[in-house]
Amino acid sequence: MPHTFDADVVAAVLRHMNGDHTDDNLLIARAFAPASLSPIADAVMTGFDGEAGLWRVIRADGAEDELRVPWPGGAIAERPAVRREIVALYDAACARLGVEPRPHA
Repeated sequence: MPHTFDADVVAAVLRHMNGDHTDDNLLIARAFAPASLSPIADAVMTGFDGEAGLWRVIRADGAEDELRVPWPGGAIAERPAVRREIVALYDAACARLGVEPRPHA
């Protein structure tokens, strides 16, 4: 069973991702969604656990689906690992889509 993070941790991460990283959400969704979900017009991070991040993807036709993307480094159980894994997903998404990643602070 995957690790479950406290609700306040999940809320803080989602607020950050959906407030400051909307383009990253879309990039990750476009890179990791199966072809059946394309084209994706928008994506919102809706949750995560110790095994994966969850996004609601909105296709160009308005249909919505859920996308679960496993963490690149494997299962996690600590709050700092969430950031590390989201950054790793972003970098992997950039590589898949041929996008130059921005530097990480």
